Amino acid sequence: MSSKSRVVSILLAIAMVLTVAIGAGAAETFRVGVVGPRTGPVATYGLSVIDAVTLAVEEVNAAGGILGQQIELIVEDNKADAIETNNAFRKLISRDEVHAIIGAVVTANSIVGAQVAQMMKVPMITPTSTAEKVTEKGDYIFRSCLIDPVQAIIMANFVYNSLGFREVACLTAQSNDYSVGLEEVFTKTFRELGGTIVATESYSEGDQDFKAQLTKIRAKKPSAIYVPGYYTEAGLIARQMRQLGMDQPILGTDGFHSPKLFEIGGDAVLGSYFTNHYSIETEDEIAVHFLESYRAKYGQDPDGFAALAYDAVLVLVDAIKRAGDGALAGHLPTARAAIRDALADTKDIQAVTGTFSFDEKRNPVKSAVILRVVEDGYDFVERIDP
Repeated sequence: MSSKSRVVSILLAIAMVLTVAIGAGAAETFRVGVVGPRTGPVATYGLSVIDAVTLAVEEVNAAGGILGQQIELIVEDNKADAIETNNAFRKLISRDEVHAIIGAVVTANSIVGAQVAQMMKVPMITPTSTAEKVTEKGDYIFRSCLIDPVQAIIMANFVYNSLGFREVACLTAQSNDYSVGLEEVFTKTFRELGGTIVATESYSEGDQDFKAQLTKIRAKKPSAIYVPGYYTEAGLIARQMRQLGMDQPILGTDGFHSPKLFEIGGDAVLGSYFTNHYSIETEDEIAVHFLESYRAKYGQDPDGFAALAYDAVLVLVDAIKRAGDGALAGHLPTARAAIRDALADTKDIQAVTGTFSFDEKRNPVKSAVILRVVEDGYDFVERIDP
């Protein structure tokens, strides 16, 4: 053999060794990214999600992992900022080489993240972003929460049929896709049922004074006010309503579910109703396990966002198991595609927030709950099945 041939043979042998080493290393752990705000104005949402994902991953790893591999969790604080979200997703995908991403948390961020995840073909599961347009970004995008139209339809029916109200006003965050989308569907559904929207007012996120809008609404004498938005404004709106002598109940969404609602609104938020994905009163075995484990680890009750995040891990783990050898592929794009395909085939999975399957748009079909704000937390009012 010539010296040139020997060099070629040696290089080929080295290349084969490197290929095997890289292939083996790629499957040593399943790397999962989590994107959510640890800091910023809605950090309470992100902390709930990150805590619940951490808990679920610790439980999976303690039980032996998935397909013999452990889960490696990589958490990114996006501060609920679009640019930070874009950077976090690109880092997780390109530098950290994650198999999947759980997040983002708020709708506007999840839309940004979904664009990146779809372009780079990485499975993404948002636990909490409810706007329809999130999963419309492509076939790699999933969610474990109900979409906005479902929440709005459920609340409209609850108000009309269970509370018996016929005249309602709306106060909407005009700059928030989440808020605007909910108000549109609620209004349409309530009118179709025979109800009347007596006033529709709006505000911008970050506003502190709502008295001008509330004064206009007060003149119309509604039976209740629908405020589809976050606890940050809802608490202030409730407090200013009471200052203006308005005693109507506030109707809200899953964005109300935070201890901060009480800190901001005080007694003014008592008697409010909101749609949610989870109640700590749920007695299913898996829900009881989650509640007890969360309390033991964090010393407090989980909120709906925590339950949805825990479910996102359950769904992802189930999909990876079903993907089998495909998920273990040393070629990362192949592994990601296999996990995506398995996620799309998810049927009747038992989760904390109920039994659900993904529909053709990768949104879950499952039940929802109505909660009432009371002095010591939230009372379960109704469960609505799909």
